[in-house]
Amino acid sequence: MPVEVDVGLATLSDQLTLATVLLYIVAMIGYALDLGFGRVRSTAKARAAGEPALVTAGGETVDAPSAPREGTPEEKAPPAWALRAAPVALGLTWLGWTAHLVAILTRGWAIGRWPWGNMYEFVVAMCFAAVSAFLFMHLRYRNLFLGAFVTVAAALGLGFSVRYLYVQAGPVVPALNSYWVAIHVSAAIIASGLFIMAGVSGILFLVRKDSAVRLPSRQDLERVAHRAIVVGFPIWTFAVIAGALWADKAWGRYWGWDPKEIWAFITWIAYAAYLHARATAGFKGKAAMIVQLIAFACLMFNLVGVNIFLGGLHSYAEVPG
Repeated sequence: MPVEVDVGLATLSDQLTLATVLLYIVAMIGYALDLGFGRVRSTAKARAAGEPALVTAGGETVDAPSAPREGTPEEKAPPAWALRAAPVALGLTWLGWTAHLVAILTRGWAIGRWPWGNMYEFVVAMCFAAVSAFLFMHLRYRNLFLGAFVTVAAALGLGFSVRYLYVQAGPVVPALNSYWVAIHVSAAIIASGLFIMAGVSGILFLVRKDSAVRLPSRQDLERVAHRAIVVGFPIWTFAVIAGALWADKAWGRYWGWDPKEIWAFITWIAYAAYLHARATAGFKGKAAMIVQLIAFACLMFNLVGVNIFLGGLHSYAEVPG
């Protein structure tokens, strides 16, 4: 018996996804304006002199120096609109996050299943997880400085999925009609969102110039990446184990060295190597970040490249030709 699709809900989901892309883009512009014209985070000279850091870009509150250094001109006060850019951008991010969530829910309600049964749905959910990780970490650690980079990554990911991966809402192959989708795939999506946060921080760490006082310090970027991976790694471990249990139920074996299984394991090894390197004395900073970005590249190939370029039992991603 064919499964009926609620066309109205499916159309609403598509429209909300497009609205989410626009909201993230506008939010990214707000974050960029704050970084470019808002208050400077700190300077290397101020740190060397032991002075308190200036007010951070993105509305983070820290102590300002009591007096400028001798021979150094006072910092010019930013325009009023620049001070409002970060709060507006954050509000738009929350609005986009809400539209993103409703888009995922309506997609699932339209067909009556978990809404990550193909590559389009998985990438949409993965972008949602990345923005959720950013918002959660901002509430916990006040790391608003990553807003511009996370929102642009989410907008690009959503735009790519809409343009190249989109498939209409519909039924999935029988193997995906299982409660294991809610366990295995959900864990993989959450871990992937955290790893994307770490990947963005790692890229910024490597390209940041010492003179870029408006960007977060390398220490802040390394701290964000490490926290995200510490949380994401056990979730990814659980996803791999849950995938093996699902494979036994669906195919009668726990592990068959399918390309997807191989690259999930390679990704696990790469992030384990990063955590080991990070915990080893003297192996921090740039060297550890390079290992983290290698792991991130393995993750991206596992999530996208395997489904597009390699076959196997996991090749039901429904990527349009």
